[in-house]
Amino acid sequence: MQLAELTAYLDHLLEPWRFNDYAPNGLQVEGRGEVSRVVCGVTASQALIDEAVARRADAILVHHGYFWKGEDSRVLGFKKRRLQALLLHDISLLAYHLPLDAHPTLGNNAQLAEVLGLAVEGQGGEQDLLWHGHLAAPVSAGAWRDDVSRRLGRPALLLGDADRPVRRVAWCSGGAQGFFDAAIAMGVDAFLTGEVSEQNQHMAMESGCAFVAAGHHATERFGIQALGRQAADDLGIEVVFVDLENPV
Repeated sequence: MQLAELTAYLDHLLEPWRFNDYAPNGLQVEGRGEVSRVVCGVTASQALIDEAVARRADAILVHHGYFWKGEDSRVLGFKKRRLQALLLHDISLLAYHLPLDAHPTLGNNAQLAEVLGLAVEGQGGEQDLLWHGHLAAPVSAGAWRDDVSRRLGRPALLLGDADRPVRRVAWCSGGAQGFFDAAIAMGVDAFLTGEVSEQNQHMAMESGCAFVAAGHHATERFGIQALGRQAADDLGIEVVFVDLENPV
């Protein structure tokens, strides 16, 4: 299919124009016009580009792309090497950040809920990025942390009382520790995100709301996989997910 068709399909599905984002969504680097094989992953790192080159991909589809607000706009160092590799091999880069977090079925938060066995009650907060719902049955915060660790395949960090009963929870994948205030205001028993900041410890202890940091990469692996599967089914193209381990 044509690159323009793939871009139009993804834009229609994810509606990036609805979001005030930190980077451009959609086609970020234009490659060859014909697309039959796509490599997808969480972040457009050099390692992912190298995988795309080795697999003779026509395009790369990611959650974390390039050209973030506030970053140095000069094309130097690793940024130069990444762009050079894409242009040399005529590989397109498509990236969807907040639109992929918020999508009601394919997004990171929707897919994370499915992986963690959470019943979704609704979306709220800034740009509908803070989700809330409940567990099938109450468990202690410590037991929930252990279950999250098992399901995501990496140790999760718990802040707060490990014995506190948890039933109602809020979550936002990635680096959403700044949403902890909003989660506490919802009256949930626990909040889960990918990253953690120093003040979250004090907030968890003083509010009584448990905080679970389960890894930025670990909580954002699932949306891009779901998006890739949907694109493959709808468009008849080959889409391969490459999971590059990241401890953050």
